[in-house]
Amino acid sequence: MKSVISLYKNAFGGLSPAAWMLALVIFINRSGTMVIPFLSVYLTSSLGFTLVETGWVMGAFGLGAIVGSFLGGWLTDKIGNFKIQTFSLIGGGVMFFALSQVKDFYPLTIFIFCVSVISEMMRPANQISVASYAKPENVTRAFSLNRMAINLGFSVGPALGGLLAAVSYDSLFIVDGVTCIGAGLVFFFYFRNKQPNKNAPKSVDEETRDKSVWKDYPFIGFILLVMCFAIVFFQLFGTWPIYHREQFMLSEQEIGLLLGLNGIIVFLFEMILVYKIGEKISIHKLIVFGTVLNGLAFICLYAIEAKFGLYIACVIISFAEIFAMPFMVTHTVNRSGKKNKGAYMGLYAMGFSSAFMFAPLVGTNLIAEIGFRHTWLVLAIFAFFVAISFYVVMKKIRPQVKSGSVIVTE
Repeated sequence: MKSVISLYKNAFGGLSPAAWMLALVIFINRSGTMVIPFLSVYLTSSLGFTLVETGWVMGAFGLGAIVGSFLGGWLTDKIGNFKIQTFSLIGGGVMFFALSQVKDFYPLTIFIFCVSVISEMMRPANQISVASYAKPENVTRAFSLNRMAINLGFSVGPALGGLLAAVSYDSLFIVDGVTCIGAGLVFFFYFRNKQPNKNAPKSVDEETRDKSVWKDYPFIGFILLVMCFAIVFFQLFGTWPIYHREQFMLSEQEIGLLLGLNGIIVFLFEMILVYKIGEKISIHKLIVFGTVLNGLAFICLYAIEAKFGLYIACVIISFAEIFAMPFMVTHTVNRSGKKNKGAYMGLYAMGFSSAFMFAPLVGTNLIAEIGFRHTWLVLAIFAFFVAISFYVVMKKIRPQVKSGSVIVTE
């Protein structure tokens, strides 16, 4: 028992107070994440939308996330991450209040696009904050702490959201809005006079230090693969809840608990795994392994047509997230420079946002054409292809550094 406690203590040691406060802010924000996990169920069961209409609404959220990620990254390089995060959190909270009153397909599609633009502007700005307040040797652990807070919050949000949804879907929008505004106020009052770490990570790639991200073609190839990874992964929040409801008749509470399991697993294991393997295994190997696990989760759904298969698949995809995502963002930090960090983080966020747009469209349309089971098989094969592509592309980008730290060049 003492060795386990010591392991966790070492894994969390050495992180700055600012890194912990950023984690607290994101935890408050994500603990109220209730609208998006239940959006597909809300649209189909409460508003009576078809699967295809639901896919378009979810796609509009993804398109807004792309625009928001681009604006967030671009504006962060111009006016700084503090203003962007404050505006995104508080403005997004206000928008969630209003969203609960929009019920028709076309107005809802437009409105959720706007909600997404404002909310997702935070993503690149927040990631730059994490890098700015981290010691160079702790950058991956700082990102993992932030992701741990996200997943801890996400383990609370959907579980509580499932209970609230059984009473009233409108309450989901209210709680989501309140936690966004609360997180924005905490962030504003703590960081308004806070200065970033002077020894924050710098680029490890001399050739890309001041280069436009749009001319860094190897990195663009990497982002396209990140998007492909995320298209598969985001089925967890898009088509999986529909599958749970339609094929296994799970209640909102059960769906929320199942989604919460993902957050709990990441919360419990990511930091210690990053700590134990971060200095021993190169980034590209970890990302490839995580992508393979992503595909195996869908093989599990394809092969096991029983309720316990849902839990096994959730466990596997949670470890896919642990082994891939923290190292994807570390690679992005490695690749960027001081003058273009916002652009690099913005493009990275755009990769995930694009996936959030395409994932529901791909998933719902595939299901409409070939059914749930064959959709899982197609997505599994696609994930394995992406894993192979990651291996090829990242081996060619540059010699790999270990994943636990960022090399600093002056």
